[in-house]
Amino acid sequence: MRIRRNDFGVLAPPELGTWEPTMTVSVVIPAHDCQETLDLTLAALSAQTYPSHLLDVIVVDDGSDPPIEAPCKVVRVRESWGRAAAVQAGLEAAAGEVVLVLDADMVPHPEHVEAQLRWHHLAPYLVVLGWIDFTQPPSPPTPAEVAAGVKDLFPMSSHRHDWAEQIIAEHDGLRSAPSSLVSRVHVGATVSYPAWLLRECGGMDVSLKLAEDTELGYRLTQAGAVFVPDPEARAWHLGLPTAMRSFAELKRYNDPFVADRVPYRRYLREDQGRQWLVPYVDAVVEAGSYEDVRATVDGLLAGSLPDVRVTVTGPWEWLTDSRRSPLTDPLLDLRLLHAQFAHDPRVRLAGPPPGVAPFRLLCPPGWMPGHDTVERLVARLEETDGGVLCVALAETSEGVVTARLERTAALSRAALVIRPGESLDDVLDEVFGVEWVDGADFGFTRRPRVYPPRRRPLPEHERLARQRDKELARWRERAATLRAEVTQLRREAAKGRRDTARWKEKAEQWRREAVRLAREQNRTVLTRAVKRVRNLTFPGR
Repeated sequence: MRIRRNDFGVLAPPELGTWEPTMTVSVVIPAHDCQETLDLTLAALSAQTYPSHLLDVIVVDDGSDPPIEAPCKVVRVRESWGRAAAVQAGLEAAAGEVVLVLDADMVPHPEHVEAQLRWHHLAPYLVVLGWIDFTQPPSPPTPAEVAAGVKDLFPMSSHRHDWAEQIIAEHDGLRSAPSSLVSRVHVGATVSYPAWLLRECGGMDVSLKLAEDTELGYRLTQAGAVFVPDPEARAWHLGLPTAMRSFAELKRYNDPFVADRVPYRRYLREDQGRQWLVPYVDAVVEAGSYEDVRATVDGLLAGSLPDVRVTVTGPWEWLTDSRRSPLTDPLLDLRLLHAQFAHDPRVRLAGPPPGVAPFRLLCPPGWMPGHDTVERLVARLEETDGGVLCVALAETSEGVVTARLERTAALSRAALVIRPGESLDDVLDEVFGVEWVDGADFGFTRRPRVYPPRRRPLPEHERLARQRDKELARWRERAATLRAEVTQLRREAAKGRRDTARWKEKAEQWRREAVRLAREQNRTVLTRAVKRVRNLTFPGR
């Protein structure tokens, strides 16, 4: 059965109790100083509906004092310590076709194993997640009571894995979740894996003492796994996990380990100039002309996405120190490339990569990506959750020159389901999707005829930065000029207001003077009139 992305809805699991299992399962229980809760876990496993002849239990004692005792196979951790080391020891001892990891403080319902295993019978690359209910009983039941049935023995806690259940609910039970998100719900307290897939992707990272589930979930995604959360695979978690009791402390501890190993956690990689154990993009350039390869590698390393590791493939083992003519050496270009990049920590010339990046960019030598080309290509692939972007660069008599951005998870999934004679791109299109784009639209160009230029131009990002600085300086100068003009206008306006006030005051003085003069003039005229009247001589007098 071929599953597109994480849409396991094409599978039809049987109803519990209505089917006949055939696969063997090894239940691995890492344990450290937890005899009391482990006894309850083992009691619950003794009452599972999954056939007992197909189920075996392995308890891994991670240095308990006193040592763990159990009525099943017990493995002691010798080489290391911690949960990851314990699970890895159990994996190495497991004989089942499926490995179900169950923490020693988990009490599974009777159908727990059956619910998970029914999925594994449908496809060989599923990772099935159990459903966890938290409980804090005032006094735990006895193993005999648990063996008789666990569903009603514990009170339900108000605590839940809200973040995981929210992701599952918001993405149609995880069926529509994007590839960069699905593994976040990978909680190792109850989860089952195809044993071959768990071993194929390298098992547990035993160097980790916490965050091992997050890191393993990422690698399983890159290996092509489909994640299936099953609400019918229920189990009780006795007490609260560390993530709920000490969230801030746990996050502070986990962040640097997760940042180094899980490129999908982009918010943890915002530090400028950093390099990480596992890059976001693995770029591959085939060795050829020194100028062509150097131009392509330079463009990749100078891009806006610094989280890129470049691999230059070539027959590096041919380079020896035997006597040769330095300028006419048949391996001159290969030797120059080795000299150019041998000591650059972001460029690999040989050897397997230290970790699997989620994206691989195949770029032909001589083609230079623009400053933001890689970042835009990855954004396009993430936006569509596609498997491959085929980038058309040029058309020649021999065909179309292309670059390819490939999703590692898609390549792995295609490798799991491809049949003899099938085209890889056809299978990739079926399980994830293949899209063609124009390289010029994403900033690809041919290298300059002379490379490196005799007067080497600035890298694109530095040229743009200097241009922005000049623009900023010009606008700052303009702003200063405008501020000066505004200040002058304000001064002139203030002076105008002062002049207006003086003229108003002068006008008021003139008005008062005019009134005074008018009054004086009126008095003078009246006095003269009186005198004239007095001097008049009337007839008959």
